[in-house]
Amino acid sequence: MAAQEIDNSTTWGKELWDQFDNIATHTQKGIDFIERFGGFIRDRSAIEVEYALKLRRLVKNYQPKKSKEDEENEFSSLIAFKNVLKEVADLAGQREVVAENLQNQVLQGILLLAKNLREERKKALNQGASLTQSLHTQIGTLDRAKRSYEKAFREAEKAIESYHKADADFHLSRADVEKQRVNMNIRNSQSEDAKSEYANQLQITNKQQQQHYQIALPEVFNRLQELDEKRTRGMKEFIKRSADVEYEVSPIIAHCLEGIVKAADSINEKDDSMIVIEKYQSGFQPPGDIPFEDLSKPDPDAANNSQTHNSSTGLNHMTGKGTTKDKLKKRVGIFGIFTGNKEDFSDLPPTQRRKKLTAKVQELQQKVAQEQAASDGLMKMKGVYEANSMLGDPRTVEEQLNESVNRLDRLRHELLRYQKLLEQANNQSFIQHSPQSNRVIQNGQRSSRHSNGSSNHENSHEDNGEDHPDDAGSLSRSASESSVQQAQNGLNINNNGSSASPESGLGTSHTSLPGSGQGSTNEQPMNEEFYEADTPLGTCRALYPFDATSEGSIPMSEGEELQVIEVDQGDGWTRVRRFSSKGWEEGFVPTSYIECTLYA
Repeated sequence: MAAQEIDNSTTWGKELWDQFDNIATHTQKGIDFIERFGGFIRDRSAIEVEYALKLRRLVKNYQPKKSKEDEENEFSSLIAFKNVLKEVADLAGQREVVAENLQNQVLQGILLLAKNLREERKKALNQGASLTQSLHTQIGTLDRAKRSYEKAFREAEKAIESYHKADADFHLSRADVEKQRVNMNIRNSQSEDAKSEYANQLQITNKQQQQHYQIALPEVFNRLQELDEKRTRGMKEFIKRSADVEYEVSPIIAHCLEGIVKAADSINEKDDSMIVIEKYQSGFQPPGDIPFEDLSKPDPDAANNSQTHNSSTGLNHMTGKGTTKDKLKKRVGIFGIFTGNKEDFSDLPPTQRRKKLTAKVQELQQKVAQEQAASDGLMKMKGVYEANSMLGDPRTVEEQLNESVNRLDRLRHELLRYQKLLEQANNQSFIQHSPQSNRVIQNGQRSSRHSNGSSNHENSHEDNGEDHPDDAGSLSRSASESSVQQAQNGLNINNNGSSASPESGLGTSHTSLPGSGQGSTNEQPMNEEFYEADTPLGTCRALYPFDATSEGSIPMSEGEELQVIEVDQGDGWTRVRRFSSKGWEEGFVPTSYIECTLYA
């Protein structure tokens, strides 16, 4: 009996009683169709998976690289873009959910339904074929009975005719007539038996045929009709289910889209502009007006420098007015403009140095707090162990406690050092012009330089721990004065774990004063004199070998003598000239690697 009651007025068993083959073909095509729909769902699910994979790959490829500096000064547009990438990744996750639900809830159901339909159809068709074969067998039996009856009837008629002829023939004996009569009776009897068998088989066949076409076969057709309607209903349900899969993730997708819009609304161009200022502000003031130099008036400083000019004329002639444009490299190629390579960040502009020092102080304060908490915990543990030895041996904590105290002392000492550096940077009287503006003047006709032993500055000024900028705003003494000031403030950096190696940039530079000793607390300010561009300012001796690895730098060997072309402007580099097999070369070398003797 079918699971669903079928209207008898529109059943296949009644209306299609003679369309067994067409019904079998139709049901087969229906099952093939729903399997094809299953293939559509499978391919769509694969596309969803591939789409999600490509979205995730897209997010990975466009993910901004993480850096500590960018995290501190992230632009709102960059933060918004990161949020957009997160939302797109969530969208990819929802596409994966859609693909998974299509496979588990739709495709699996289609495959299971198609399998059941095939099995039920096979059973129904086998039953229908069996019923049809049984009916055909009965009809064959009826045909044979009919042919036997027809044969017996014809033979009986012939026997009757032969008997009547023999009975009318007076030439035949009585025995021959009796023989024909007996044969006639036998044939009539056989004809009656065949007739009875034929009638019986006809009755059986009619009954079976009626049963076949009115009950048995309609039941098979109705089962096939129910099977086909089940397939149609399944198609309807699976299509709706595939839409429901999309509906289930649509709120999350809408939330992701809202997040993208929210990320776009969070972009603030004014805040980004302020971040650019905070990130790149140097703290220098724009250069002032370039003074007019009247060459017709005598220059007393020029008279004092005549000997130096005459001694270097030959060298300038050999180099063709000093450095060419191809050989002169920008300092920017040697060091990052706002990336501190020195541990005291003295190679950074004032504003950026204060920011780096502030960040370093905050970092050390956090480390000190963490280490203090760890030390307090060890003290409490030691006290508990001393009060109750059953809980543990206090000597096991003693070693850890000592190590913690030592680490805490080192951190506090380092924190005090950077706090003093920060205080010094905040109280420092910064030079008003940037090194780039000074370079414009120095590469022109004249530039301001420091020298030692000038009669205009016979009285030395006491160094009070502050920088003393010269009249032209040069940065040549900022690094050396910073070292002297640290020594005056009691900050012995060499005792704090930093060596006096060339890499440290401390304790080995002698560019401040010719012949001055290391660690002196008083420093004689150099007189201001003017030199022509690229005129040697003095000589220097390499204290350590140096391999040039940066653009614009030149190598030197230990003990090599070089000419000083431009003194350190606070960035840790000095421009020198050396003679090699290729001729005269100019470039930059680390100030801490050389000992300078400037011309008087």
